[in-house]
Amino acid sequence: MTLQHLWDFIRAQDAYLQSPFFPVLFSLTVYLGFCLPFIVLDLLSSKVALLRQYRIQQKSQGSWSMMWCCLAQSLYNHLLYIFPLTVLHWYWRPVSYPTQAPGLFRLVWNIVACLLLFDFQYFVWHLLHHKVPWLYQTFHKVHHKYTATFALTTEHSGAWETLSLGFFAAVNPLLLGCHPMTEMLFFLLNIWLSVEDHSGYDFPWSTHRLVPFGLYGGAPHHDLHHLKFKSNYAPYFTHWDKLFGTLHSN
Repeated sequence: MTLQHLWDFIRAQDAYLQSPFFPVLFSLTVYLGFCLPFIVLDLLSSKVALLRQYRIQQKSQGSWSMMWCCLAQSLYNHLLYIFPLTVLHWYWRPVSYPTQAPGLFRLVWNIVACLLLFDFQYFVWHLLHHKVPWLYQTFHKVHHKYTATFALTTEHSGAWETLSLGFFAAVNPLLLGCHPMTEMLFFLLNIWLSVEDHSGYDFPWSTHRLVPFGLYGGAPHHDLHHLKFKSNYAPYFTHWDKLFGTLHSN
């Protein structure tokens, strides 16, 4: 299937795309869909040693009560904060979709650019919210409730953190002039990488093992941040932590 065929199929779902409910349902459905395989792994790994060997912190695992707590927090943030804002955005900036799909090179380039920009923004935000005690205690501490990550900890955060990082993710495609299809694919990839970062698993096919030269930190990089708090502030790539001397590994 070419990009144009895929884009034509997406545009054919115009009734859904134009709905004010679409952004929040898209975000929540994709997030929970990406979390689900790891939730199943968590339930199985306590009984299956073959799976447990891939757990980064093998002696720690999310319980049902911990998962429900994270899920409730995520649903609360989506309902109380994200949904009203997406409705306002829908009202003030009606969505329009071009007929032509983006070229493959431009699509890939823009997705990479969005990721790199988000990585920088998150690094600065994250570093400040650890180095300034008031910011950490007031806003970021809730995300560090669990020192061993599992998939649903990805969005276990307060309103300020949820909205700040959501703003970065939403505004970057606009700043870079991305095609709507590129924007959607960036959202998908960004959510997947965030969930994988918090999954608590290190598989042979994990993203950080596919990207060469240690350029990408991945789940071990972020799991160590939750365990030790004072290192590995970038969400994905390692260059900012290397530059600022905050990159640590096991």
